[in-house]
Amino acid sequence: MSEPLDPRLTPARPHVADLRLRDRVTAARYVAGTPRRVTAPSAPLRREPDPGAGLDTEALLGDAVDLYDAAEGFAFVQLARDGYVGYLPADSLGPADPEPTHRVTALRTFLYPEPDLKRPVLGHLSLGARLVATGESGAYLETRGGYVFARHCASVESREPDYVATAMRLAGTPYLWGGRTSLGLDCSGLVQLCLDMAGLPCPRDADMQERALGQALPLDLAHLRRGDLVFWRGHVGLMRDPETLIHANGHHMAVAAEPLAEAVARIEAHSFGAVTGIRRP
Repeated sequence: MSEPLDPRLTPARPHVADLRLRDRVTAARYVAGTPRRVTAPSAPLRREPDPGAGLDTEALLGDAVDLYDAAEGFAFVQLARDGYVGYLPADSLGPADPEPTHRVTALRTFLYPEPDLKRPVLGHLSLGARLVATGESGAYLETRGGYVFARHCASVESREPDYVATAMRLAGTPYLWGGRTSLGLDCSGLVQLCLDMAGLPCPRDADMQERALGQALPLDLAHLRRGDLVFWRGHVGLMRDPETLIHANGHHMAVAAEPLAEAVARIEAHSFGAVTGIRRP
């Protein structure tokens, strides 16, 4: 018997489904996904085609998606990065080609209409956004959507060698349920963004990360090391050092570093219960 399909990762709704799921789900029609790419600085992905629906995750500029349906301003898609399914604003998508050439390595940067820092900005780009550079103009990269300060970017193949250092750079970022940009992050969004910058594939949600990332370790908090991931049922953080956890959390309403012992006691008493797992990416 086939395992149940995870609705977060299954491109199917009653009105449309991926053609490859014809024998597994019931839908009014089945289509092959059409490759598209996010052309907005960032885009909210929601479970329903409703601007009032909760935020499940966010797509960044340059993210590849498969498009299955578009109607009334919303596009039903699957994100290539992690397989997450939902509805993006239809106007946030464009052609799949060309492939991005650079990505943002600053925590955030601005997109300008001209290579001039005095011009009104078109928007901001988050750490991890991918863009297509078409040329250079002084200190700026010319892109298909505007100009970006070149030293805030690097080749799309570049890697941040220390994902814990990336997490520490994000300390103080406000907590945002479903957030995965440097303007707002949830717990698993922080982990995913940091591992992505290091070139390590990472699922989106904490339960997925606990099942899939790296090596499972014994449930022993006394022998942790820098970079280990600590999981609760519905929460995740990473170790800055053997005694210090950094995590995006609703207690601080921010990405914050704190003694692991204090976090464990508070979380067990007031929110997610006991630690459920430890993994080493």
